[in-house]
Amino acid sequence: MNLAQLKLPAPFCLSIVMLFSVCARAQDRALIRSVDDHYNHMRTLRARYTEHYTGMGMDRTESGTLTLKKPGLMRWSYDTPPGKLFVLDGKYAWFYTPDDAQISRAPAKQLDDLRSPLRLLLGHTQLAKELEQLTTAPDGADFKITGVPKGMAQRVRLLTLVVDAGGAIQRMKLEETDGATTEFTFSGIEEDIPLPASDFIFTPPPGISIVNAQPPI
Repeated sequence: MNLAQLKLPAPFCLSIVMLFSVCARAQDRALIRSVDDHYNHMRTLRARYTEHYTGMGMDRTESGTLTLKKPGLMRWSYDTPPGKLFVLDGKYAWFYTPDDAQISRAPAKQLDDLRSPLRLLLGHTQLAKELEQLTTAPDGADFKITGVPKGMAQRVRLLTLVVDAGGAIQRMKLEETDGATTEFTFSGIEEDIPLPASDFIFTPPPGISIVNAQPPI
């Protein structure tokens, strides 16, 4: 039965609708705040990840271990395919695949990579400022947060974060403007554990040239 079937006075119906709207906005703000608080108090993180990419005629699944350390350090160590590596050392982002003859390097401030939305976790997290067109919704026992990362609208159509009741990110999905999608699923999450500084230092193998990646247009 809806409000119209109850035949309640119009002002009363309007008041109920406004009350539901206010409650919904309050719940949205509380959810966003829980994610912000969770990662603003976190100093380090280690987790297993599975990365699933579809697009450009490809359907590819890769996996490995992600480590984060504030301020500004990130490492994606792939075991499938073995040896693939992405390191953000605070100054540069390094992209390395053992079969490639070159290593790609980009200044951290110019990073245009699908992992970059997770960089917001390495500073002072404020999802409301990092994402435009921000919305929230239940997702089973978890919650879904969607938006467009600022500065990435030309490449990313939508970012979806699935978080648990404590504000921890369980999945991240990026839908690109060309129709490609990349989804990260996280498991075995450990927070505030000791991580050696060496995890975030990349030393290029001898004999491999370094190519400076072009900054995003």
